[in-house]
Amino acid sequence: MRVTFLGTGTSYGIPMPGCDCPVCRSDDPRDRRHRTAMLIESPDATLLLDTPPDLRTQCLAFDIRRIDGVLMTHDHADHLFGFDDLRAYTNRMPEPMPVWASAGTAQTLRRIFAYLDQPPLPGTSLARIALHVAEEPFDFMGFRLTPLPAEHGRADMIGWKFESEGRSFAAIPDCKTIPPETLALCRGVDLAVLDALRIRPHPTHMNLDESVAALKAIGAKHSLVIHLCHEVSHVQAEQRLPDGIAPAHDGLRIEW
Repeated sequence: MRVTFLGTGTSYGIPMPGCDCPVCRSDDPRDRRHRTAMLIESPDATLLLDTPPDLRTQCLAFDIRRIDGVLMTHDHADHLFGFDDLRAYTNRMPEPMPVWASAGTAQTLRRIFAYLDQPPLPGTSLARIALHVAEEPFDFMGFRLTPLPAEHGRADMIGWKFESEGRSFAAIPDCKTIPPETLALCRGVDLAVLDALRIRPHPTHMNLDESVAALKAIGAKHSLVIHLCHEVSHVQAEQRLPDGIAPAHDGLRIEW
């Protein structure tokens, strides 16, 4: 399994327009963070986690040639508004691209992208999507995929667990709390990735200390934090995090 971090930033992205803070003006390339998305690959399939507004740029930067399916986490703009960029891939597929989302996120997708239930006009193209509501674990192209409910403000939020050929990966990029049932599903995975917005508390996101506590409870072989805002540089996060937990950055690729 291989995980590529296409973006690791918050809803503003970093640098944030008009901001002169040290992180937004940093020369460290790890402090340049597009909105969050990940590519998860096995020998048989390529899956995308979320469709941020930066998706087209990310697909070009990482030369993504195919996407077999998409897993959505929630319906906030920074995870959703690149959805139509899937069109370039669906136009080359023999069947509609499968997309899985929570019930609330699926409802939002149908409202914002109303064409999902309409045929294209002659001579035009639309993203050809087969939208599914994810409530239970299911199998797809050699992956076992499990939705992971979590609390993130008013969002109908789910993270995802990926299992393939004895390898496992759990990602919950936005959350404030993780229910015990979800923690149990994540416990002992090879790689765990959690939200960690900043050092001080936030009402709908974990801060660094909260994320560390949750990652220790999960006990993954390798643990990363994601979704850092412009209050925390990559180096600052590295210095604050304990051994065994590190900040992710755009372009990070982990293969095992």
